[in-house]
Amino acid sequence: MKKLITLLVLVVLVNTVFSQHIKKVKIADVVKMMDTSSVPMVINFWATWCGPCVHEIPWFEKAVAELKDKKVQLVLISLDFRDAYPKELTAFVKKNAYTSKILWLDETDADLFCPLIDKNWNGNIPATIMINNKKNYHQFYGEQIPEPRLKLELQKLVN
Repeated sequence: MKKLITLLVLVVLVNTVFSQHIKKVKIADVVKMMDTSSVPMVINFWATWCGPCVHEIPWFEKAVAELKDKKVQLVLISLDFRDAYPKELTAFVKKNAYTSKILWLDETDADLFCPLIDKNWNGNIPATIMINNKKNYHQFYGEQIPEPRLKLELQKLVN
């Protein structure tokens, strides 16, 4: 009986850690977050159906975790289709044990929202913007960032 209770407590703890509420946001919310961040921020635009996106997320989570003393915030913004939010997206995030802050962008007009993130963004994903407002640093990447390059780019963000 004691083992069963311990197992049930463990299951509840794991589900609590890996179960997060994925907030729905508009592009104005994202722009405000970018403009007002007081810490270095990495925002990655991705989708569950995008292989290169899903492939790079563990690199991002690991590399940002290694910079915890620099207080870098990683935000993963899903561009999944409306019918995938919230059920499919939440299940995917839980299955992959993502620990970063995850938002779902409730927008469909890429011609509207892409240039608000970066004038050179053509809508392809993965796409990442790194921001350090204290240094006036804004760098956009409109492609997958290989893990070794990601570490170099993060050093530019924080140094």
